[in-house]
Amino acid sequence: MRILLVEDDALLADGLRRALRHDGYTVDHLERGDLVLPALRDRHFDAVLLDLGLPGLDGLAALRQARRHQQDVPVIIISARDQLDDRIVGLDSGADDYLIKPFPMEELRARLRACLRRQSEPVRRVLTVGDMILDLDCMALTRDGEQLTLPRREMALLVELAGHPGRVFTRAYLEQALYGWSDEVESNALEVHVHHLRRKLGSDVIRTVRGVGYCLVVPDSQGATP
Repeated sequence: MRILLVEDDALLADGLRRALRHDGYTVDHLERGDLVLPALRDRHFDAVLLDLGLPGLDGLAALRQARRHQQDVPVIIISARDQLDDRIVGLDSGADDYLIKPFPMEELRARLRACLRRQSEPVRRVLTVGDMILDLDCMALTRDGEQLTLPRREMALLVELAGHPGRVFTRAYLEQALYGWSDEVESNALEVHVHHLRRKLGSDVIRTVRGVGYCLVVPDSQGATP
């Protein structure tokens, strides 16, 4: 799950990033409200945590702008504006929830889980590629009827590749998908994840396209079904 955190308080943003990454989320961080819409257009996010008092563009204006452009990603406002009118305006502007600072991290976790659960309730998201079934809601892999447990980033890499079997993904794209914008990535981190997946799933599952990146090999006469 990928979260966009929009918060100009560096200390708070750092704490939230650390806590959410510990929970298994990929977190990208912005400090300006005018960068929200371009980010949502450029990448898929599962949820947005949005402060209101932002440079560049106020958070409410950024939220309204995103909704006008048909961006329906769940948004939780996180703000010190604690008046009833502030909360009503935030929700009426398109927010899915409103959390007043300071807040316990456990409450944010619970509200984030609720937003993500509501978003995924209509359809259970499953990818089937050959003999592999990937449950995107549970981030679980079943192969030949056997459930396999993969570390978070190996599973995230497999999900990215399985979303478009046969498509070649660049190293830069995959590194950003796994680590977000802010994390420092070791030069061989992606190769290590690919190596581990090949060892567990078979050496022919992921193909290296030299100078470009990687792709998931599509089994003969079979593809991926959503």
